[in-house]
Amino acid sequence: MSTTAPLADEAPDDVPHEGYALVRRVLAEQGHGAAPRWLTVPARTCQEAAEALGVSTGQIAKSVIFRRKADDVAVLVVASGDLRVDERKVAAIVGPIGRADAAFVKARTGFSIGGVSPVGHATPPVTLLDRELFRFDTVWAAAGHPHGVFPARPDELQRLTQAPVVDVMQQG
Repeated sequence: MSTTAPLADEAPDDVPHEGYALVRRVLAEQGHGAAPRWLTVPARTCQEAAEALGVSTGQIAKSVIFRRKADDVAVLVVASGDLRVDERKVAAIVGPIGRADAAFVKARTGFSIGGVSPVGHATPPVTLLDRELFRFDTVWAAAGHPHGVFPARPDELQRLTQAPVVDVMQQG
């Protein structure tokens, strides 16, 4: 596939990008070899990101946030963009969960929906990494802004998040 949107090394000066700068710093501090990249188009959905990067939708490591009912903690599921998260499987691992609205996501993660990174959260979430990401050599995750992305091998993503690798996807 060809890349349809050019990547830049930095966000433009006229765009507020505190989340992007935070993710860039966290990745550098954790020794991740690939810095985030700035897309010239927004990638709020897995499909938009895949098209912009010229990769398959499955290579997009989407961040799905739930609210754990017992203690109001954010639960982050990092999953392959071509599959759906099975909420029952997530609940079996972390306890009963509910939907997280945009205000909850922003308050707990520090990021807006469409740019939630797997790293650099305002309050550390309970994080689960879906095993289906390991189908790919490289996946792309959000980097704190709808225009920000970063590449990682699934094992690198696991190291960065310290999340267990689990099966939380819906079957067929």
